Amino acid sequence: MADFVQVTTTFPDERTAQRVAACVVEERLAACAQVLGPISSTYWWKGEVEQEQEWYCHLKTTLERWPALESRIRSLHPYEVPEIIAVPILHGDPKYLEWIEEELKERSAETEPGLYGQ
Repeated sequence: MADFVQVTTTFPDERTAQRVAACVVEERLAACAQVLGPISSTYWWKGEVEQEQEWYCHLKTTLERWPALESRIRSLHPYEVPEIIAVPILHGDPKYLEWIEEELKERSAETEPGLYGQ
């Protein structure tokens, strides 16, 4: 069984969070994504304390997929320095973890015709 991680990132609005979540799930970089918000974030940025409303996005993936997921989030993210953090999933329901692993496998039109409009 693979090593699993939960990846967390934040976005400035719900629309962007949902768009990125859908993109990385469709590309099978994450098995699922949950968007939560709004949240209130307070942080230092360029010498000033900032306070903004943001939206969390939690993504479930494998350690093997982590580099590609991180790269894809970075390419889609509007922030100059986005929060992209991976935390190991130490324990989980075995069937859920198997589901994550299965959903991240590459698919083809032959193995999953409905996904490709056939």
